[in-house]
Amino acid sequence: MDGILNINKPRGLTSHDVVKRVRRILNIKKVGHAGTLDPEARGVLLVCVGRGTKLVEHLMNLPKLYRGTMRLGIKTDTQDAWGQVIFQGAEPQFTREQLLGVFSEFTGVIQQIPPMFSALKHQGRRLYDLARQGIQVERQPRQVQIRALRLLEVSGSLVDFEVECSRGTYVRTLCSDIGDRLGCGAHLSRLERIRVGPFALEEALTLEDLKGLKENPQQLAQHVNNSIP
Repeated sequence: MDGILNINKPRGLTSHDVVKRVRRILNIKKVGHAGTLDPEARGVLLVCVGRGTKLVEHLMNLPKLYRGTMRLGIKTDTQDAWGQVIFQGAEPQFTREQLLGVFSEFTGVIQQIPPMFSALKHQGRRLYDLARQGIQVERQPRQVQIRALRLLEVSGSLVDFEVECSRGTYVRTLCSDIGDRLGCGAHLSRLERIRVGPFALEEALTLEDLKGLKENPQQLAQHVNNSIP
């Protein structure tokens, strides 16, 4: 089997966990993913099998669409809801117009400083390993593109949004930076990836789906994309 599987990664698994499970379910050694999703995020994870692994680099450059929720007024060391709280203020109150104004400042080509809790390396060591030891290192800003940033709903300190962005964008860093710009702090509390290029969440297979399709090779083949998007 060679090609691309559109997998709906569940919350609680790392992207590498999903790769290992696909490898075990399909009994295929050559399996890789094209774009990490944080463990507590869910949604589209492109898993390449067989000769499809040659497409990983190309697939990682496809635009990504996320839907998420940020919580204003609380900062964490990981920039998401699973880290330690490092700042908490009074519940902020912003109008929709104020939020839209700040959102517009983060649309287009922007600079992001990657978070310490990330898989990037410094002198051969993962940043998250250093962060867990209390070690902070200087990170250089990186250029990313926010193609669209849409405000969906505001409920107290919770802000629902959609963002379409380029490779290398940290959505939790985007939330943290928006919170800093608002002067209240913020973190990402929920995230799902709903599209990568032409691959949509509503068409994604769960791992349970994949187990069922294993017994029906013809049906399984219909879910393996062999063309370059």
